[in-house]
Amino acid sequence: MTFKYPDAEMWLFGAWVVMSCLCLVQAELYTAITDLEDLLDTEAMFMETLDRYIEREEKKIERLKRKADEYRKEHALASSDVSEYLSNPLNAYLLVKRLTTDWTTTESLMTEQTSLDEAQHNFTEIKRFMKFPTDEDLTGAAAALIRLQDTYDMDTSSLAKGELMGVKYTTQLSASDCFELGRQSYNSLDYHHTRLWMTEALARQEQELRQNSNKTETPKWEILEYLAYSTYMEGNVKTALDMTNELLQLYPEHERAQGNKAYYISVIDKESNNKIEIEEVEQTNAKPFDRAPTEKELYEMSCRGAVSPPKEIQAKLKCRYVSSSPFTRLARLKEEEAYLEPRILLYRDVMYDSEIEVIKRLATPRLKRATVQNFKTGALETASYRISKSAWLSNIEDEVVARVSRRVEDLSGLTTETSEELQVVNYGIGGHYEPHFDFARADEVNAFKSLGTGNRIATILFYMSDVAQGGATAFPDLKLALSPQKGTAAVWMNLHANGEGDVRTRHAACPVLAGSKWVSNKWLHVVGQEFLRPCTLDPTV
Repeated sequence: MTFKYPDAEMWLFGAWVVMSCLCLVQAELYTAITDLEDLLDTEAMFMETLDRYIEREEKKIERLKRKADEYRKEHALASSDVSEYLSNPLNAYLLVKRLTTDWTTTESLMTEQTSLDEAQHNFTEIKRFMKFPTDEDLTGAAAALIRLQDTYDMDTSSLAKGELMGVKYTTQLSASDCFELGRQSYNSLDYHHTRLWMTEALARQEQELRQNSNKTETPKWEILEYLAYSTYMEGNVKTALDMTNELLQLYPEHERAQGNKAYYISVIDKESNNKIEIEEVEQTNAKPFDRAPTEKELYEMSCRGAVSPPKEIQAKLKCRYVSSSPFTRLARLKEEEAYLEPRILLYRDVMYDSEIEVIKRLATPRLKRATVQNFKTGALETASYRISKSAWLSNIEDEVVARVSRRVEDLSGLTTETSEELQVVNYGIGGHYEPHFDFARADEVNAFKSLGTGNRIATILFYMSDVAQGGATAFPDLKLALSPQKGTAAVWMNLHANGEGDVRTRHAACPVLAGSKWVSNKWLHVVGQEFLRPCTLDPTV
């Protein structure tokens, strides 16, 4: 999309049209890829405005150059014989005229603000009426990169070079890009990642200076300031002092650095007086886990494929054609076992490209930041552990949505009469959902209360896109990760037949490393399933 503005009036008209077509957008653009796509249109308008400003400025410079040449030639002629030149009254008149009228006109041309004012006005209007990222989006995008770095155990230097889990991309980070990641980490009091990214910023700045690159925008002393403090906060006071001394060589008048230096020296002296040796922080050679891994560690390991279910469990898994309903007797389902206890099934090719496009088209205009339920109040709220945007579609909106609901009944053998609407989700930069249960636990008394249909008995998750890297559905306790495959549905029961929640179904949406992830899901509830899945007191069923 490109916009051209031949004059200010046309610009205002264009802005009015844009305002009429687009609604004002809050922050959180980073939470869905579909919103980020719209930012390219915003950038196109910015470039159009910038090009127009440059073109006007270039024309102004050309006029000034011509004027300068005229003045220079006339001045050279006059200087060759001043007396003779000024003896000509026409020359005398023209000299006075040049230094009054002509130079005043030239000075006005030099200080002309028209093109600048118009460009600034255009930028302001674009920000008002087009999708435009906020500081919150920058913070969220930076946090997403840090999350990807940790989840997929990526080396800082490799990530800065554009290597994502061994796959090399063309995009690389400059020193200023790394500096901003470090600064965002610092603002979040994350001194570990501050140190990592400021170290990389320093290395990249030195490389850019060697290459005479014009990318280097952040002064070295500023990088050192963040690096020294984060190093100190991680317990390495001596190295922090060395970095601060280097900073002061570059910027001797830096008052905060002078204060930090004095403080670091006092800390070292105090520890020396107490006969405590100051040692460099060293990386331990201990094995990653001399203990049982935590859920978070299992989650991240599952996401990057570092763990998998035991071979004896995988050996029992089967795939088959099934016909569980009158319709599927004609169009049998491709059923694949992903896990046996709990039973997690995959159904291949059960949502078609044409259906996916309709669902995405219906959902995109109403995508909003995905929420979670407050376990105390039952209220819906946003949370940092769920980064995505979602929309809800009812069966009456389109035949495709109703058809998908009927297919859910074929896949699950349960009714959708009491189900929630189809939820459509798009994940943004590093989009994820940390380990959670789909069902409400015993202490979550307000969960789903407003629906009046009981707990969530089953989950049917449709993958509506392939994902280049990352984005798996992980079950940490099972060491299982389901990779997104367009058109596939994952099905599992959230509750035992006695109504108790099956804690083994705790799962997560791994961060999207590369690509765009679209999913939709149906949550089926207990009410209405009484004869389709009879209750039993056996907690193992």
